[in-house]
Amino acid sequence: MIAQLLHDASRRQRRATWVAILLAMLAAVAGVGLLAVSGWFLTGAAIAGASGIAAARGFNYLLPSAGIRAFAVIRTLGRYGERLFSHRAAFFALADVRPALFARLAAAEPGMVFSRPSGEVAAQLGSDVDALEDAVVRRVTLPGALAGAATGLVAGILAGPWSAVALLVGLAAMRLASRGLSARLVTAHVQRRADAMTRLKAGYAEYAACGAEIAVYRLVPRIVDAMAADVDDLEAARLAIVRHEAVVQGAQMVLAAFTVAAVLALANGGAPLAAAAALAGAAAAEAWSGLVRTDMQRPRVDDAMERLEDMASLQPRPPHHDDIVRLAAEPVSFSSGEREVVLEPAGRLLIGGPSGAGKSRLLGTLLGLREDAPQRIHVGTIEVRELGLESLRRLFASAPQDAALIAGTVADNLRLARPGVTDAEIWDALETACLAETVRALPQGLDQWLGGDGARLSGGQRKRLSLARALLAGRPWLVLDEPSEGLDSATERQLAANLSAWLDRTGTGLILVSHREGLRGLAASTFAL
Repeated sequence: MIAQLLHDASRRQRRATWVAILLAMLAAVAGVGLLAVSGWFLTGAAIAGASGIAAARGFNYLLPSAGIRAFAVIRTLGRYGERLFSHRAAFFALADVRPALFARLAAAEPGMVFSRPSGEVAAQLGSDVDALEDAVVRRVTLPGALAGAATGLVAGILAGPWSAVALLVGLAAMRLASRGLSARLVTAHVQRRADAMTRLKAGYAEYAACGAEIAVYRLVPRIVDAMAADVDDLEAARLAIVRHEAVVQGAQMVLAAFTVAAVLALANGGAPLAAAAALAGAAAAEAWSGLVRTDMQRPRVDDAMERLEDMASLQPRPPHHDDIVRLAAEPVSFSSGEREVVLEPAGRLLIGGPSGAGKSRLLGTLLGLREDAPQRIHVGTIEVRELGLESLRRLFASAPQDAALIAGTVADNLRLARPGVTDAEIWDALETACLAETVRALPQGLDQWLGGDGARLSGGQRKRLSLARALLAGRPWLVLDEPSEGLDSATERQLAANLSAWLDRTGTGLILVSHREGLRGLAASTFAL
């Protein structure tokens, strides 16, 4: 599945990829031509100079000099263009893969999503997706290496068939050695490095969520000690990879040297042609050795593909009914045993009961975030567990008890509600949530950066910002869990009045959980747990 996602993303960059392939092949051919002509030219010039003044004057140095300059310019521009376009294709392809993976994660069953540590998800969407870059660049590297090898073989044939055979055998030996050594030496350490990085990111995410407590109780030294083993494991894996990569590269250099020596020894047709064949073989070996990086990166790519496969294979549960628009006009009913409360469209319901009775669990089941509420909940005649998360998202806008905000501006957090939200709508929602004055007082207003999880705001302000976001969503039902917690009485009364007016104006239904008397008056009926 992840291979298909990467393939689809790469297809959208096929124009840049093809340009990169052509430039890579051109650069490889020019590189071999540069050394071949240079070898022929220098050797021929030396022989002509040693043969006397007449031979030296008759030697044509203009055309070879022009060819060397042309090959040098083409090689330089080709390599620059190949890297520019290949990395452009890779970056844009990975930029498509990340949201595709996140979309699958967001649409999956909540139980499968919430069981994943946030740090592990961050590592997968970060470093694991980054590792796929070589899978895109590999499509450019291979044609360039083949073009360089083929050009070197042509030069070798000009110096004699045995020179070409020696070059072919040498390139084959380099390829076998690279693949064999990379698989044997690097694979285990690549996986070890990835595992250590994932553990570190997961641990960092968990500790960062408790940053204030860590600072207050002076736990930094203890946390550093707790993460030291993973840090040491990561550094040890990195060092082992570097050492083994040096072994692989050294083996390639040795084999390339023997190959060039064999080409030179078996060449015939004169010293200039022998020199051209030898240097062409060296250039071909250099182009061919570009595949070594692909071999050394393959374990990392394969490991990342395996890690991401689980996320890529997540599928949303299909809704029981496709006609969600019709369902929006249907009543919502709650039942437990013989008790049943039916909430008509635009109705208002308070879910009551003591702390720990299961009110938040009931709301979570209503929203499709969990399935363990003992009560039965229907939208029309359809049980919410059959509708699925994607369908329920279109029906209910939620402001949960634990308001979650992103690390961004006020506007960034509010525009998550739906595409195309205007500033006028944002200010109207902030007025309803009793937060407009607070935002106006911020140095940059709507563009004020709030930090991670709205760190610049108080708990009550975060709740009201979450409430404003739910108002902007434009769903048929508004689900609020303790929206006035942490507010003073005057602000709570104003919030209740604003919400009542907004519900009347928009015709939105309300499902409310609140222990505060100031908001209970919003509800027309109660479902007690």
